[in-house]
Amino acid sequence: MIEVEKKFILTSDQEKALTEGAEFLGEKKFTDSYYDDAEYSLTKQDIWFRNRDGKFELKLPMNVSIEERVSDQYKEVEDEKEIKEYFKFDASKSIMNLLEERGYKPFCVMTTTRRKYQKEGFGIDLDIIDFGYTVAEIEYMAKEKEDLREVTNKIIEFAKEHNIITNSVVRGKGAEYLRRYNPKHFQALIEAGVLK
Repeated sequence: MIEVEKKFILTSDQEKALTEGAEFLGEKKFTDSYYDDAEYSLTKQDIWFRNRDGKFELKLPMNVSIEERVSDQYKEVEDEKEIKEYFKFDASKSIMNLLEERGYKPFCVMTTTRRKYQKEGFGIDLDIIDFGYTVAEIEYMAKEKEDLREVTNKIIEFAKEHNIITNSVVRGKGAEYLRRYNPKHFQALIEAGVLK
């Protein structure tokens, strides 16, 4: 399964319309630490390697190109063995050894309060991030890579039904953190074609 998501900045009326009739799945708070090396070799490939409350996760891009990017499409790898396989790293060593050997250090640490909803088969996340950024994500799962465009269109139609503008570019929380606090890293991602 491939997660397809589109981010939005919502007005209070849009948030109300989106969550009205939705099933509230709960609220949780978590802290993410994102890792990369001094050359930004992961994020310049749109690879996001994080530790979320003690569990490592790897987000690998499925988008064809930044120009065609209408939604965010990632394969999420949460199994430690698979993460080590991706990095071609010795399975007998820990991920902490991987971080040390590759020179991966945290470039961003943030805490998010997330309210989760489900509506008509769509996942809705409303995130309030500790550095003063609030973003909504509408998610839908695609079975195959061939389904990505169709799933993206479903998300856009669902958003339009709730009077949400779908053609604006909204940064993810990691990208917004870099824009605010690490302009050099942010600019490197623009030059690499990862961000607009």
